[in-house]
Amino acid sequence: MAKAASKNSKTKDAAAAAEAKNWTKVIKTERKDKSGAYSFKETIVHKEKVKDFLAK
Repeated sequence: MAKAASKNSKTKDAAAAAEAKNWTKVIKTERKDKSGAYSFKETIVHKEKVKDFLAK
């Protein structure tokens, strides 16, 4: 029979899940000068810094 999870581990997991919701995956397209092809820059950014990342 499986062992029940302790209350402390549940609260740690809940706190980590709440913090994880503050991060966003951002995909930015860039056009290469030589070939004209598109490339994609993909990063995980804090939700408050998304506009700064896209402005670069």
